[in-house]
Amino acid sequence: MAIRSLTARVLAVSTVWAVVALVVIGVVISALYRQGSERGFQDLLRAQLYNVINSISVNERAVLSGSPQLGDLRFSQPQTGWYWIVEPIGEFDTPPLLSTSLGSAKLPIASIEEVPFDIRYERFYTTMDPFGNEVEVAETEVVLDIQGHAARFRVAGNRDVLEADIDRFTRNLTIALSIFGLGGLGVNALTILFGLRPLDQVRRSLEKIRAGESERLDGAFPREIQPLANEVNALIDSNRRIIERARMQVGNLAHSLKTPIAVLLNEARVLEVPHGELVKTQADAMQTQVQIYLSRARIAAQRGSILARTEAQPALERLVRVMRRLNPDRQFSLSINPPGLILAMEQQDVEETVGNLLENAARHAREHVCLSVRPAPEDVHGKDQGRHWIVLDVDDDGPGLNPDQIALAMKRGKRLDESKPGTGLGLSIVSEIVGEYQGTIELSRRDEGGLRAQLVLPAAV
Repeated sequence: MAIRSLTARVLAVSTVWAVVALVVIGVVISALYRQGSERGFQDLLRAQLYNVINSISVNERAVLSGSPQLGDLRFSQPQTGWYWIVEPIGEFDTPPLLSTSLGSAKLPIASIEEVPFDIRYERFYTTMDPFGNEVEVAETEVVLDIQGHAARFRVAGNRDVLEADIDRFTRNLTIALSIFGLGGLGVNALTILFGLRPLDQVRRSLEKIRAGESERLDGAFPREIQPLANEVNALIDSNRRIIERARMQVGNLAHSLKTPIAVLLNEARVLEVPHGELVKTQADAMQTQVQIYLSRARIAAQRGSILARTEAQPALERLVRVMRRLNPDRQFSLSINPPGLILAMEQQDVEETVGNLLENAARHAREHVCLSVRPAPEDVHGKDQGRHWIVLDVDDDGPGLNPDQIALAMKRGKRLDESKPGTGLGLSIVSEIVGEYQGTIELSRRDEGGLRAQLVLPAAV
């Protein structure tokens, strides 16, 4: 799942990079220390090897003699893994000399083919002694006198000492890098959080604008963010001017058309019945059509504006009170759960859409009309998952409609009951307004009888 938080992304990337970097650094340092330790171990064995060489000679009886003193008790203690061995080679027939630690045991020797001598005529190899110790062997061959007597010298050291030293260093290095890494991650997190605080300030300012608590991005922002804040404020100001200009033009157009339509309606009253009724009907249709297109123009001017907000409870309570006065023989109930829902619509559009539905419900209800408001589920009508929606249900206990009648009722100017007053444009107007807000309207027959008109409208958060 994608990480949507910028702070979380930066922290995740920096943390992963820091962990990988510390692991690589630890591995590299450990490998370099191992190489250095092995070279130092070989240098120690080489020094002890030449100490043994300097301590051994051939006496007058052509026998190897000497007692090397290497200053290390491990060469005199049995089975320690630290040994020195001097063996005659060629025709030199004499008993070999061995350190006390090896006793009468024999140390395995690597073949010359497997481990050849280097340019200094030395070679180093690893083998297992008879007691199960892994030992590093330093070996060379030396001519001891002018008669050509030669011997092979070997010094072996227990690799457990080397591995223990490397393990101790690796353990200390791991602890040090872990402490450094945790401290570095903490400092890095604080630095990132401090550096991204201005973006969080912008987010909070935008939330205040959406909540209607502010009209601009206020605050002192860094140089990198200040141009963004200036552009957002300029966009808000431009959007406000466009809305005000559209409202003014709508008002001017409505005012300029109101008088001519009123004149036509007055003249229709004094005309003869057939002609007067025709003029009146057409003038009413003109007035309704003008209202529809003026509403569409107004909505298009402010659609998507973050400034379009209407609190559901006070607006709908006012509508219900009006309907109770106009229809004293009907019972109206209002349910808003939870309270405090806010519609992302102009108040006039909310009143016009819901008012039309309440008026239709009151016209056809027997006794009761119910308006209920609730948050929409996330998958309502396949709506965009990134937005929030509110569902408004207008229920009545009238005769209801069948599917064919519902389809007919949604057509402009179609009236199912000619005996009741109206133009047949109410549902069409509601559909136009709801569509401009990208919402939906749906009519359905209730299980207990009557009609349900359901609106899905955008919510402000």
